[in-house]
Amino acid sequence: MSIKFHLPDFATHYQFNRVFIEMINHCPEYFHEGLEIASFYGTFPQSLWNGGRAIMGICEKSYVKMVVREFDKLQIPLRFTFTNPVITEEHLNDDFCNFVLRTANNGINGVIVVSPVLEEYIRTKYPGYKITSSTCKRITDINSLNEETGKNYDIVVLDYDFNNKFDILEQVQNKEKCEILVNACCRPNCPNRSAHYFEIGRSQIALCEHVKKKTKKPFDFKEYGLYDSKPEILECPYMEYDAVDVRKHSTHISPELIFEKYIPMGFNQFKIEGRTANVFNLVEYYLYYMVKPEYREKARLTLYTQLKTNDVIHVEN
Repeated sequence: MSIKFHLPDFATHYQFNRVFIEMINHCPEYFHEGLEIASFYGTFPQSLWNGGRAIMGICEKSYVKMVVREFDKLQIPLRFTFTNPVITEEHLNDDFCNFVLRTANNGINGVIVVSPVLEEYIRTKYPGYKITSSTCKRITDINSLNEETGKNYDIVVLDYDFNNKFDILEQVQNKEKCEILVNACCRPNCPNRSAHYFEIGRSQIALCEHVKKKTKKPFDFKEYGLYDSKPEILECPYMEYDAVDVRKHSTHISPELIFEKYIPMGFNQFKIEGRTANVFNLVEYYLYYMVKPEYREKARLTLYTQLKTNDVIHVEN
Protein backbone atom coordinates (compact mmCIF):
# COMPACT_ATOMS: atom_id res chain seq x y z
CA MET A 1 0.00 0.00 0.00
CA SER A 2 1.32 3.45 -0.91
CA ILE A 3 1.74 6.08 1.80
CA LYS A 4 0.10 9.26 0.56
CA PHE A 5 1.08 12.62 2.01
CA HIS A 6 -0.79 15.88 1.46
CA LEU A 7 1.54 18.83 1.99
CA PRO A 8 1.33 22.63 2.54
CA ASP A 9 1.40 25.03 0.55
CA PHE A 10 1.72 25.41 -3.20
CA ALA A 11 1.65 29.22 -3.13
CA THR A 12 3.44 30.54 -0.04
CA HIS A 13 5.86 27.59 0.06
CA TYR A 14 6.12 27.09 -3.70
CA GLN A 15 9.93 27.22 -3.95
CA PHE A 16 10.46 25.11 -0.83
CA ASN A 17 8.19 22.37 -2.11
CA ARG A 18 9.80 22.35 -5.54
CA VAL A 19 13.20 21.86 -3.90
CA PHE A 20 11.78 19.06 -1.75
CA ILE A 21 10.35 17.27 -4.78
CA GLU A 22 13.74 17.48 -6.46
CA MET A 23 15.32 15.86 -3.41
CA ILE A 24 12.80 13.00 -3.64
CA ASN A 25 13.68 12.53 -7.31
CA HIS A 26 17.45 12.65 -6.85
CA CYS A 27 17.80 10.97 -3.44
CA PRO A 28 15.05 8.30 -3.33
CA GLU A 29 17.07 6.22 -0.87
CA TYR A 30 16.38 8.84 1.83
CA PHE A 31 12.63 8.20 1.80
CA HIS A 32 10.27 5.53 3.04
CA GLU A 33 9.24 2.96 0.45
CA GLY A 34 5.83 3.56 -1.12
CA LEU A 35 5.93 7.29 -0.42
CA GLU A 36 3.65 9.39 -2.64
CA ILE A 37 3.07 13.14 -2.64
CA ALA A 38 -0.68 12.96 -3.21
CA SER A 39 -1.34 16.71 -3.30
CA PHE A 40 -0.25 20.15 -2.22
CA TYR A 41 -3.06 22.00 -0.48
CA GLY A 42 -3.42 25.70 0.23
CA THR A 43 -4.54 28.94 -1.29
CA PHE A 44 -3.31 31.98 -3.14
CA PRO A 45 -3.30 35.21 -1.08
CA GLN A 46 -6.43 37.35 -1.42
CA SER A 47 -8.65 34.29 -1.87
CA LEU A 48 -11.87 35.31 -0.15
CA TRP A 49 -13.11 31.71 0.03
CA ASN A 50 -10.02 30.59 1.97
CA GLY A 51 -10.45 29.18 5.49
CA GLY A 52 -8.66 27.33 8.28
CA ARG A 53 -5.84 29.88 8.36
CA ALA A 54 -6.05 33.57 7.47
CA ILE A 55 -3.69 34.19 4.54
CA MET A 56 -2.56 37.77 4.06
CA GLY A 57 -0.95 39.36 1.04
CA ILE A 58 -1.52 40.13 -2.62
CA CYS A 59 -1.06 37.69 -5.48
CA GLU A 60 -0.66 38.53 -9.15
CA LYS A 61 -2.68 36.44 -11.57
CA SER A 62 0.49 35.65 -13.49
CA TYR A 63 1.84 33.91 -10.38
CA VAL A 64 -1.32 31.80 -10.14
CA LYS A 65 -0.88 30.70 -13.76
CA MET A 66 2.78 29.85 -13.21
CA VAL A 67 2.21 27.78 -10.08
CA VAL A 68 -0.67 25.84 -11.61
CA ARG A 69 1.32 25.20 -14.78
CA GLU A 70 4.42 23.94 -12.96
CA PHE A 71 2.59 21.57 -10.61
CA ASP A 72 0.47 20.28 -13.47
CA LYS A 73 3.70 19.35 -15.26
CA LEU A 74 4.60 17.26 -12.22
CA GLN A 75 1.12 15.68 -12.23
CA ILE A 76 0.73 16.52 -8.55
CA PRO A 77 -2.76 17.81 -7.71
CA LEU A 78 -3.36 21.15 -6.07
CA ARG A 79 -6.23 21.32 -3.58
CA PHE A 80 -7.63 24.74 -2.80
CA THR A 81 -8.54 25.31 0.85
CA PHE A 82 -11.83 27.03 0.13
CA THR A 83 -13.01 26.20 3.66
CA ASN A 84 -14.36 29.56 4.78
CA PRO A 85 -17.45 28.63 6.85
CA VAL A 86 -19.13 32.05 6.53
CA ILE A 87 -19.38 32.07 2.72
CA THR A 88 -22.84 33.00 1.45
CA GLU A 89 -24.32 33.47 -2.01
CA GLU A 90 -23.13 37.08 -2.12
CA HIS A 91 -19.51 35.85 -2.10
CA LEU A 92 -19.84 33.34 -4.95
CA ASN A 93 -19.03 35.82 -7.71
CA ASP A 94 -15.65 36.72 -6.23
CA ASP A 95 -13.47 37.53 -9.24
CA PHE A 96 -10.16 36.20 -7.92
CA CYS A 97 -11.42 32.84 -6.61
CA ASN A 98 -13.32 32.16 -9.82
CA PHE A 99 -10.20 33.07 -11.80
CA VAL A 100 -8.20 30.53 -9.78
CA LEU A 101 -10.73 27.78 -10.45
CA ARG A 102 -10.90 28.58 -14.15
CA THR A 103 -7.10 28.52 -14.36
CA ALA A 104 -6.72 25.14 -12.65
CA ASN A 105 -9.82 23.49 -14.10
CA ASN A 106 -8.15 20.54 -15.87
CA GLY A 107 -9.42 17.45 -14.06
CA ILE A 108 -6.27 17.06 -11.97
CA ASN A 109 -6.92 19.46 -9.12
CA GLY A 110 -9.33 19.60 -6.19
CA VAL A 111 -11.14 21.82 -3.73
CA ILE A 112 -11.56 21.41 0.03
CA VAL A 113 -14.94 22.68 1.23
CA VAL A 114 -17.05 23.44 4.29
CA SER A 115 -19.83 25.79 3.14
CA PRO A 116 -22.72 23.90 1.49
CA VAL A 117 -23.46 27.00 -0.59
CA LEU A 118 -19.92 27.14 -1.99
CA GLU A 119 -19.75 23.36 -2.45
CA GLU A 120 -22.90 23.35 -4.56
CA TYR A 121 -21.64 26.31 -6.59
CA ILE A 122 -18.34 24.58 -7.38
CA ARG A 123 -19.99 21.24 -8.19
CA THR A 124 -22.33 23.00 -10.62
CA LYS A 125 -19.97 25.51 -12.26
CA TYR A 126 -16.70 23.54 -12.08
CA PRO A 127 -17.71 19.85 -12.17
CA GLY A 128 -14.19 18.71 -13.06
CA TYR A 129 -12.88 19.34 -9.55
CA LYS A 130 -12.43 16.57 -7.00
CA ILE A 131 -14.13 17.62 -3.77
CA THR A 132 -12.70 17.08 -0.29
CA SER A 133 -14.76 17.38 2.91
CA SER A 134 -12.75 19.47 5.37
CA THR A 135 -11.77 18.75 8.96
CA CYS A 136 -13.13 22.25 9.67
CA LYS A 137 -16.63 20.71 9.67
CA ARG A 138 -15.80 19.28 13.13
CA ILE A 139 -17.48 15.92 12.60
CA THR A 140 -16.74 14.19 15.91
CA ASP A 141 -19.38 11.44 15.92
CA ILE A 142 -18.53 8.10 14.31
CA ASN A 143 -21.96 7.66 12.75
CA SER A 144 -21.86 11.13 11.21
CA LEU A 145 -18.34 10.45 9.96
CA ASN A 146 -19.38 7.22 8.26
CA GLU A 147 -22.30 9.03 6.68
CA GLU A 148 -19.85 11.67 5.37
CA THR A 149 -17.48 9.08 3.88
CA GLY A 150 -20.44 7.56 2.05
CA LYS A 151 -21.17 10.81 0.24
CA ASN A 152 -19.76 11.96 -3.08
CA TYR A 153 -16.40 13.16 -1.75
CA ASP A 154 -13.02 12.20 -3.12
CA ILE A 155 -11.51 12.56 0.37
CA VAL A 156 -12.86 13.20 3.86
CA VAL A 157 -10.40 14.81 6.28
CA LEU A 158 -11.00 13.43 9.76
CA ASP A 159 -11.38 15.64 12.77
CA TYR A 160 -8.10 15.14 14.60
CA ASP A 161 -9.85 14.45 17.89
CA PHE A 162 -10.25 10.95 16.41
CA ASN A 163 -6.45 10.55 16.25
CA ASN A 164 -5.05 7.58 18.16
CA LYS A 165 -8.51 6.47 19.33
CA PHE A 166 -8.09 3.12 17.67
CA ASP A 167 -11.27 1.54 19.00
CA ILE A 168 -13.23 4.26 17.20
CA LEU A 169 -11.00 4.31 14.12
CA GLU A 170 -11.64 0.59 13.62
CA GLN A 171 -15.30 1.49 13.06
CA VAL A 172 -14.56 3.98 10.29
CA GLN A 173 -15.93 2.94 6.91
CA ASN A 174 -14.26 3.74 3.59
CA LYS A 175 -10.89 4.14 5.28
CA GLU A 176 -9.22 4.59 1.89
CA LYS A 177 -11.11 7.90 1.52
CA CYS A 178 -9.98 9.25 4.89
CA GLU A 179 -7.18 11.78 5.28
CA ILE A 180 -5.62 12.09 8.73
CA LEU A 181 -3.88 15.20 10.05
CA VAL A 182 -0.79 13.96 11.87
CA ASN A 183 0.70 17.10 13.48
CA ALA A 184 -2.17 19.31 14.62
CA CYS A 185 -1.10 22.29 16.73
CA CYS A 186 -4.60 22.81 18.17
CA ARG A 187 -5.12 21.20 21.56
CA PRO A 188 -7.27 18.05 21.74
CA ASN A 189 -11.00 18.65 22.27
CA CYS A 190 -10.53 22.40 21.98
CA PRO A 191 -13.83 24.13 22.90
CA ASN A 192 -12.96 27.16 20.76
CA ARG A 193 -11.99 25.42 17.52
CA SER A 194 -15.26 25.92 15.61
CA ALA A 195 -15.51 29.53 16.79
CA HIS A 196 -11.92 30.08 15.72
CA TYR A 197 -12.64 28.78 12.22
CA PHE A 198 -15.60 31.16 12.04
CA GLU A 199 -13.49 34.15 13.09
CA ILE A 200 -10.75 33.20 10.63
CA GLY A 201 -13.38 33.12 7.89
CA ARG A 202 -14.58 36.59 8.82
CA SER A 203 -10.96 37.77 8.92
CA GLN A 204 -10.25 36.41 5.43
CA ILE A 205 -13.21 38.27 3.96
CA ALA A 206 -12.14 41.48 5.72
CA LEU A 207 -8.56 41.04 4.49
CA CYS A 208 -9.77 40.70 0.91
CA GLU A 209 -12.01 43.75 1.24
CA HIS A 210 -9.04 45.68 2.58
CA VAL A 211 -6.90 44.63 -0.39
CA LYS A 212 -9.59 45.76 -2.83
CA LYS A 213 -9.47 49.26 -1.34
CA LYS A 214 -5.86 49.54 -2.57
CA THR A 215 -4.94 51.56 0.49
CA LYS A 216 -1.48 51.68 2.03
CA LYS A 217 -3.05 51.67 5.46
CA PRO A 218 -2.09 48.53 7.45
CA PHE A 219 -4.84 45.99 8.06
CA ASP A 220 -6.37 46.37 11.52
CA PHE A 221 -8.49 43.55 12.93
CA LYS A 222 -10.28 45.93 15.29
CA GLU A 223 -11.28 48.25 12.44
CA TYR A 224 -13.34 45.40 10.98
CA GLY A 225 -14.80 44.32 14.33
CA LEU A 226 -12.91 41.04 14.37
CA TYR A 227 -12.30 38.99 17.52
CA ASP A 228 -14.24 41.51 19.61
CA SER A 229 -14.72 40.16 23.14
CA LYS A 230 -13.02 36.90 22.11
CA PRO A 231 -9.50 37.13 23.61
CA GLU A 232 -9.39 33.36 24.18
CA ILE A 233 -9.39 32.95 20.38
CA LEU A 234 -7.16 35.84 19.41
CA GLU A 235 -4.54 34.99 22.04
CA CYS A 236 -4.57 31.20 21.58
CA PRO A 237 -1.08 29.98 22.59
CA TYR A 238 -1.35 26.79 20.53
CA MET A 239 -1.09 28.75 17.30
CA GLU A 240 2.60 29.23 18.10
CA TYR A 241 3.35 25.54 18.63
CA ASP A 242 6.30 24.27 16.60
CA ALA A 243 7.45 20.89 15.30
CA VAL A 244 8.58 19.85 18.79
CA ASP A 245 5.67 21.29 20.78
CA VAL A 246 2.97 19.44 18.83
CA ARG A 247 4.37 16.10 19.98
CA LYS A 248 2.98 16.84 23.45
CA HIS A 249 -0.60 16.42 22.22
CA SER A 250 -2.42 13.12 22.55
CA THR A 251 -3.58 13.66 18.96
CA HIS A 252 -0.01 13.69 17.67
CA ILE A 253 0.73 10.79 15.33
CA SER A 254 4.33 9.62 15.14
CA PRO A 255 5.86 8.02 12.03
CA GLU A 256 6.01 4.74 13.95
CA LEU A 257 2.27 4.82 14.54
CA ILE A 258 1.64 5.45 10.86
CA PHE A 259 3.50 2.26 9.92
CA GLU A 260 2.56 0.11 12.90
CA LYS A 261 -1.10 1.03 13.40
CA TYR A 262 -2.67 3.19 10.70
CA ILE A 263 -1.39 1.47 7.55
CA PRO A 264 -2.36 -2.03 8.79
CA MET A 265 -5.83 -0.66 9.65
CA GLY A 266 -6.32 0.51 6.06
CA PHE A 267 -5.58 4.24 6.36
CA ASN A 268 -2.96 5.52 3.93
CA GLN A 269 -3.64 9.25 3.44
CA PHE A 270 -1.91 11.66 5.81
CA LYS A 271 -1.88 15.44 5.98
CA ILE A 272 0.98 17.53 7.33
CA GLU A 273 -0.11 20.88 8.72
CA GLY A 274 2.00 23.98 8.06
CA ARG A 275 0.53 26.53 5.66
CA THR A 276 1.67 29.40 7.86
CA ALA A 277 4.71 27.66 9.36
CA ASN A 278 8.20 28.97 8.67
CA VAL A 279 10.55 26.98 6.48
CA PHE A 280 12.59 25.59 9.37
CA ASN A 281 9.51 23.98 10.91
CA LEU A 282 8.47 22.57 7.55
CA VAL A 283 11.89 20.98 7.15
CA GLU A 284 11.49 19.23 10.51
CA TYR A 285 7.95 18.06 9.74
CA TYR A 286 8.87 16.72 6.31
CA LEU A 287 11.98 14.90 7.47
CA TYR A 288 10.24 13.46 10.54
CA TYR A 289 7.41 11.91 8.55
CA MET A 290 8.83 11.12 5.14
CA VAL A 291 12.55 10.40 5.56
CA LYS A 292 14.04 7.23 7.04
CA PRO A 293 15.56 7.93 10.50
CA GLU A 294 19.07 6.93 9.40
CA TYR A 295 18.99 9.51 6.57
CA ARG A 296 17.43 12.49 8.37
CA GLU A 297 20.69 14.29 9.19
CA LYS A 298 21.99 13.87 5.65
CA ALA A 299 18.63 14.88 4.18
CA ARG A 300 18.51 17.96 6.41
CA LEU A 301 21.92 19.13 5.19
CA THR A 302 21.00 18.40 1.58
CA LEU A 303 17.74 20.28 1.87
CA TYR A 304 19.23 23.33 3.61
CA THR A 305 22.00 23.50 1.03
CA GLN A 306 19.49 23.49 -1.81
CA LEU A 307 17.22 25.98 -0.07
CA LYS A 308 20.18 28.33 0.37
CA THR A 309 21.08 27.91 -3.28
CA ASN A 310 17.51 28.72 -4.27
CA ASP A 311 17.42 31.71 -1.90
CA VAL A 312 14.35 30.69 0.09
CA ILE A 313 16.00 29.90 3.43
CA HIS A 314 14.88 33.28 4.76
CA VAL A 315 11.17 32.82 3.97
CA GLU A 316 8.86 33.12 6.94
CA ASN A 317 5.15 33.89 7.23
